[in-house]
Amino acid sequence: MKLTQIFATCALASTAALTQAAPVWQDFSVTGLYGENYELIAREDKQSTVTFEYAAKLQYGDFFAFADRTDNDVSGKETYFEVSPRLSLGAVSGQKLELGPIKDVLIATTWEGGEGFNNYLYGVGVDLAIPYFQYAQLNFYRANNDTSEDDYQMTFAYGVPFKLGAEDFLVDGFLDWSTDEGTNHASEMNWTTQWKWNAGKHISPDTRLYLGIEHSVWKNKYAIDGMDENNVSALVKYHF
Repeated sequence: MKLTQIFATCALASTAALTQAAPVWQDFSVTGLYGENYELIAREDKQSTVTFEYAAKLQYGDFFAFADRTDNDVSGKETYFEVSPRLSLGAVSGQKLELGPIKDVLIATTWEGGEGFNNYLYGVGVDLAIPYFQYAQLNFYRANNDTSEDDYQMTFAYGVPFKLGAEDFLVDGFLDWSTDEGTNHASEMNWTTQWKWNAGKHISPDTRLYLGIEHSVWKNKYAIDGMDENNVSALVKYHF
């Protein structure tokens, strides 16, 4: 293992350890997706995905993790996961690290894993206060990659709730952008957004069942030059 990978692993483990405490709040959800225009290594194909997600706000930071279990005709069944603890420098220092739209500054780490690879990302993040947004996070990473050149990545995660009449909706997602690192590693952009209607409130006030779509725009998918995806998937999401 390279020295930078050892450092990234230690940073991830330290951040996870420091953020672990009784959560201020936590959320667990399961999502089902089905789309027919995914760009896969062999060709475009149909794909179904079950996603398990966990998010928590902790005393000294926050924690987010998910696992995708996909099934398609090209690759069969595969699992991909990310674990992303962040350590709040404001909470640790006891100081308010606020400036303009910035609400807090954090050490940001992510462990990406899948079939035969593990990538370790580490860097700095900020929480942003943006009108009408439920949350907005901007993270800048150095990525130590197993199977390709190391690169730099920017991730913007967001959530925007809104109402139409008596109906509640939520638009949330992320934008990943990574740098070009040579002939075998093109610059990559993945903008994935979920558009969801809160159907659960028509069952009971405590039922959190969402129906909607997920729209994925992925330029140079997997850092492969010219491999572009524009896919809309049907979505069902339930929060426990």
